[in-house]
Amino acid sequence: MFGSPSLRRHWPLRWFTAAPWAEQRPTWRDAKPSLIEAALKRAQARPSGNWFVLAASNEIRAERPFARTVAGHEIVAWRDTEGALRAGPGACPHLGAPLCDAVVHSGSLVCRWHGLALGERRIASWQPFPTHDDGVLAWIRLDQVGAEQPTPQPLLPKRPGAGAIAAVATMIGRCEPEDVVANRLDPWHGAWFHPYSFANLTVLSAPPEESDLAADADRMLVRVTFRLAGRVGVPVVAEFTCPEPRTVVMRIVEGEGQSSVVETHATPLGPTPDGTPRTAVIEASVAHSERRGFALARHASPLLRPVMRWAARRLWRDDLAYAERRYELRTTGRWPG
Repeated sequence: MFGSPSLRRHWPLRWFTAAPWAEQRPTWRDAKPSLIEAALKRAQARPSGNWFVLAASNEIRAERPFARTVAGHEIVAWRDTEGALRAGPGACPHLGAPLCDAVVHSGSLVCRWHGLALGERRIASWQPFPTHDDGVLAWIRLDQVGAEQPTPQPLLPKRPGAGAIAAVATMIGRCEPEDVVANRLDPWHGAWFHPYSFANLTVLSAPPEESDLAADADRMLVRVTFRLAGRVGVPVVAEFTCPEPRTVVMRIVEGEGQSSVVETHATPLGPTPDGTPRTAVIEASVAHSERRGFALARHASPLLRPVMRWAARRLWRDDLAYAERRYELRTTGRWPG
């Protein structure tokens, strides 16, 4: 069906063969714990500018406030009259009313208890946070949490240009951001743990266990086939990098969808009643292709985005279980090594 060279040039899908799951080449020897931990430590040492991903951009609307706890701090976000992103503490400075219940009026938050309007100016102890909206994700800067040298905007990874299709999925786990990042810095588990999505995965290169690698050398390169249905898939080469401590970016560097990215952002929330930390995995998938047929996909983007979110949640249903297991083991002294 996809065998002729001319058809392969115009059709992104490929038939592929793969060994049965239990007969794959084992990858445990390659997935060295020390190598993964070294990559994690290098990521954690990078600056963040005190920026945290709050939500998908389209989750924050003009008609009502959006609330989320970030690093134990109540946050409320909204849009002003020009659609710009605004955010501030989630408690009213007057008597502590929850601003998630406020009303957005003329670009300000109006507290429902006594009508105090809050916006761009500081009022008593209430002060708005710096924000950044990149069109896919909404970010806030929390200098009291990050305690780093603040930067004017987040250290954003490069994304495809105009015409890309973006979808954002959010999942919450009982772990810390480092457990999420460590999971993504272990590409060797892909075809074993997610056989429904990946086949024929080979890690082509991984950085050595050094602490002073140049940023452009600190990447993992992976050849993999994204499984679509049965023996039909899309073979690509992808790189994994960490532009800042709580983000892992997978970028397709060869094959269909070149320059497409999946950004995995780990945002600390706050503890559960029993003290267990919670982390939001906010994953942005930004798809792009130079094929003329991709224009049809853009027209169908309202139908594609739910599918993209479903695929991300399917993977993270399993990977969050892994991240939660990692947190449990390392905090109870049972982590291997």
